[in-house]
Amino acid sequence: MKTVYLDNNATSQVAPEVLEAMLPYFRDLYGNPSSMHTFGGQVAQSVAEGREQLAELLGASPDEILFTSCGSESDNTALLSAVRSQPEKRHIITTRVEHPAILAPCQNLEREGYRVTYLGVDSRGRLNLDEYAEALDDDTAIVSVMTANNETGNIYPIAKLAEMAREKGALFHTDAVQAVGKVDMRLHDMPVDFLSLSGHKLHAPKGIGALYIRKGVRFRPFLRGGHQERGRRAGTENVPYIVGLGVAAQLARRNMQCEQVEVAALRDRLEQGLLAAVPDCMVNGDVENRLPNTSNIAFRNVEGEAILLLLDRLGICASSGSACTSGSLEPSHVLRAMGVPFNYAHGSVRLSLSRYTTREEVDYVVREFPGVIAQLRAISPFK
Repeated sequence: MKTVYLDNNATSQVAPEVLEAMLPYFRDLYGNPSSMHTFGGQVAQSVAEGREQLAELLGASPDEILFTSCGSESDNTALLSAVRSQPEKRHIITTRVEHPAILAPCQNLEREGYRVTYLGVDSRGRLNLDEYAEALDDDTAIVSVMTANNETGNIYPIAKLAEMAREKGALFHTDAVQAVGKVDMRLHDMPVDFLSLSGHKLHAPKGIGALYIRKGVRFRPFLRGGHQERGRRAGTENVPYIVGLGVAAQLARRNMQCEQVEVAALRDRLEQGLLAAVPDCMVNGDVENRLPNTSNIAFRNVEGEAILLLLDRLGICASSGSACTSGSLEPSHVLRAMGVPFNYAHGSVRLSLSRYTTREEVDYVVREFPGVIAQLRAISPFK
């Protein structure tokens, strides 16, 4: 049975070009980039090239790129650096719809005595700029708002939010894990101080991420030890994965138009097909301002987990929200924050495509999905 993979917001397949570029660094070019000898020095040059490739995608300078292990590490590093470098400030602003990699450290900082404002969203997942402006004050150390939501795909006005934070003297961080490679980034034109990304969301392997740190921003390392990454993160560089992330960044630049036009058209074909074929369903989020690959659809009076199990039997991979929280039977915190009615939120499914998704796969899902919902509604205790 063929697998139809529509869970790209959880992770994406490694691009063949990325894998090919990585292989020599496992077999032949295995030197330590911090070594003094030529064998290690050539590897150091590969790390520098990967940094340049990623900087080009982000519209940043190579020396503003810090390689990490994942988006979660990047998020934690940005938050902790901001509060440790500004001990006189005790206020943090974020939103109720952030990824757990932001919400969990914020909750931990609250236990340490910090004041955290969690901005709400409306029924379409949009922020209220007036509420944000009111929350900003002279005690605000950092604002952290995601570029795009991992569950609904909603895109947030990061440039405007960052500008407002700067006017108050606060640092601004954005978790752009879902957005990088799908949304054009020109960080030199935006007052963003920190940006997090993760390789496995843009067809690089799991285990590599990065943190953009604007030149001149005060920074406190999260990992201490060696001198790697200009003293900003200890630990021997993960050379094969840095090389892979660099190539993935190149491919993302080359395929940006495909993501924004062709993938979006397939997403719309999938979504419109399901809405037409299945009664009592609706799209969660801001359909006019979202990622081109993401659709979150709520089906009334069915359980999302049951939908996923039946889809899996058909070879269709999807999710009910964030991969970090998908083991829970409760509706996601994002849909709860949006006020989605329980009988819809409980039956919400996220379908996320990539440039490798085909029209034939989309049509297969549209053909099979209605039977799954009909089968579950026939035995549903909800009426």
